[in-house]
Amino acid sequence: MQSEAQPRAKWGKVLDQTRCIGCHACTTACKSENLVPLGVTRTYVKHVDVGTWPQARRAHQVTRCNQCAHAPCVAACPTSAMFQRPDGIVDFDKRVCIGCKACMAACPYDAIFINPEDHSAEKCNFCAHRIDSGLEPACVVVCPVEAIIVGDLNDPDSRIAHYVGREPVEVRRPEKETLPKVFYKGAHQATLDPLAARRPDGDLFMWSEQKTGADTVNSGNPTFNNSSAAAILAYDVPHSLPWDWRVSLYTWTKGIAAGAYLVAALFVLLGFLNYRSFGDVINASPFIGFPASPLWLWVAPVLSGAFLAITGALLIWDLEHPERFYLIFTRPQWRSWLVKGAFVIAGYSLVLALHFVASWLGREREQLWLTAAGLPLGVLTAVYTAYLFAQAKARDLWQNPLLPPHLLVQSLLLGSAALMPFAVWLEPQAVAPLAWLLGATSLIHLLMVWGEVTLTHPTAHARLAVWEMTGGRFAAFFWAGVVLVLLAVCAPWLGVAAVPPALVGLALHEHAYVQSGQAVPLA
Repeated sequence: MQSEAQPRAKWGKVLDQTRCIGCHACTTACKSENLVPLGVTRTYVKHVDVGTWPQARRAHQVTRCNQCAHAPCVAACPTSAMFQRPDGIVDFDKRVCIGCKACMAACPYDAIFINPEDHSAEKCNFCAHRIDSGLEPACVVVCPVEAIIVGDLNDPDSRIAHYVGREPVEVRRPEKETLPKVFYKGAHQATLDPLAARRPDGDLFMWSEQKTGADTVNSGNPTFNNSSAAAILAYDVPHSLPWDWRVSLYTWTKGIAAGAYLVAALFVLLGFLNYRSFGDVINASPFIGFPASPLWLWVAPVLSGAFLAITGALLIWDLEHPERFYLIFTRPQWRSWLVKGAFVIAGYSLVLALHFVASWLGREREQLWLTAAGLPLGVLTAVYTAYLFAQAKARDLWQNPLLPPHLLVQSLLLGSAALMPFAVWLEPQAVAPLAWLLGATSLIHLLMVWGEVTLTHPTAHARLAVWEMTGGRFAAFFWAGVVLVLLAVCAPWLGVAAVPPALVGLALHEHAYVQSGQAVPLA
């Protein structure tokens, strides 16, 4: 029995690529032991052909979960379906997985997948059931050349401690600061770096022809190779983008839901909409009539509430287990921004509903206090997605400190555009200030986009994502969005005619941004 003075076991793994012969025994043993379906893998062996004939070799890399000490998938999971055991093993509980794919977006190693049979997130879990029974993982047992070594990193006499402490080993993507506990010995850089080797022409791999398209990770730009050596992928497995068009659309609908209420409330405070003075409100009788703006009175809360409902429907629809969405509220994991965002949206929804009821009952003072609560909740609703995307540590394009203010600008753009047709009908004097706000926010949005795509990017992954957005698979969406929003800059002169270009243009931009951020190869 372990004494209190002894450190707790910390399991680690060394993959000795100087011994690996690329036989795929580990892959098949893992599938057999863990009943992994066809089409997905917990572990596989990537092959890269390095050099040109006659100076050429085939390099192997065993690819799997890196069992990070600071696992981003654990922090991102809203229900603790991904969790870290006391011995350091990152495991999962399918019973509480809602299939949000936040863990997939967070993993810098592309090690997590959705099981096509039970629709839950899955990955290598170190064969935790075998570890608990005193056995080694299945891949270790079957490896014919002992290229996979596991053990307790806290035991100085263990074989793995010798490897890590005395041999030259390295980890994948150390810049992500996840502190992986899977170490590679003798791995070629062309296998460790997912951008170092180019994809074969026509995506014709050894033994396979991979699917290509907008929903897969397969950058087609051959100029973004991080190696001067001639290197080409010989064998790989297909990877799908975690979040599809529904998440792209969610950022747009949520922007309208936040922006419509924010713009109406701000215009009331600034005096652009009909409303009485603060002192008149405080001294007013609870049920007297008052000349309040219809945009603020009922249009904004109804419009925001409707688009917030669409936002919630899109988020639930995107789940692999939509019937389990309630687990976000009943067993929240508070480090997850998906959880924080869900509670922000719930609070915002409550304020919108109460605001509408108060306006229907003529409760003017209550509306004033509800607006005081609705403003910060509207701002949080607009910007929390920036923190959700930042928690996806694998996606370098989204690690942008200007994303929160950019999302706020976008929400004001969408809110002013959504309110303008109602202003033409109900409050014509508000059309001009709404048009000026639409034009100004459209210009600011385009300037922020211009800075994002033209400034030097900190990583090759971010640069490649920008290329995918501006010159790759999503360029048509991006440039169409730029042109349409550019028309919206002329809103003070175009009036309500600028509304469709603004709404459609920003929807196209959001799709290009969300999808290109996921399009960069990680493994």
